[in-house]
Formats: sequence, C-alpha cells, structure tokens
Amino acid sequence: MNKIVGIGEYVISNAPEDLIKTFALSSCVAVTFYNPFIHLAAMIHIALPNPTDLEEAKRRPGYYATSGIPILIHKLCGRFGSQRKDLRVKLFGGASSLRSDDYFKIGLRNINSVRETLSKMDLKIVDAHIGESISRSITMSVLSGDIEIVTLPLNY
Repeated sequence: MNKIVGIGEYVISNAPEDLIKTFALSSCVAVTFYNPFIHLAAMIHIALPNPTDLEEAKRRPGYYATSGIPILIHKLCGRFGSQRKDLRVKLFGGASSLRSDDYFKIGLRNINSVRETLSKMDLKIVDAHIGESISRSITMSVLSGDIEIVTLPLNY
C-alpha cells in the first residue's frame, strides 16, 4: 500500500508491502530511516529548520527539523523497538533556488538543521541526495529500504 508523506508529516511502517512516498521536494528535506533487521521504515518531510515558538512546534512538530526528528526517533525506538545504532539515515532535497534574491536560503538552512539534529542524537547519515536546483520525489520500500528518486529541474 502507498503511504504518502505530506509537508510537515511523517510515516512509519513495518508492513513489507508498503511504499512510503513524498513528492516535489525542493527546499524541503525528506529524511528516511530504515532498520534492515526488523524491516522498519520511516520518512519525514521537513519544511523549515526550527519553529519560531514552542506552541508552533506543538501544533506542527513534523514541519520542523528540530522538533520532528526527535519525535520520530522516539517512536521508532520506543513504540517499534528499533535500536538507534541499527537505523540507516538518508537525506533528500534541500534544493537551492535559481533566484539571485534567495536571501533566506531555506534549502541550505534545512540541510544544516537536519544534520545538526541528527548529530546531536548520534545518528549517522549513510547517503544524501541534497542541494542543487532540482525537485525530487522519492519512494521508499519498507521491505528493502531501497529508495527510488525522480528529479525535475526547478523553474523559478
């Protein structure tokens, strides 16, 4: 079954037949987690590095790297029984804008915040398809942990 991850959402699955998908990552960053020993997969679609206040983080924790990743890891390890050391972490997205007036550089800020959050949690990144000026859509197999990437050039 297809499990779709929207902006600011995350999905966890241990059903081997599931595919976890997210679409049109540009400045957003998708982080995938896979435990090959128990065939546990998860994906989060992060829109911004960190919330402006605690209430915002409570309303939409998956929207932000600093709040969404810890919650997802807590569920993977607590509710689903994964060991942190067994998680294979991959990053996708964080594209750069083609615009010369991209003062906020959200893609780069998202990548940096994700990396910092993962590092603080002692999680190592095994692969990354980040940056550039492309949009990425990704599909993750729960059975194998394999990721299919479809790219398109950004036109803004």
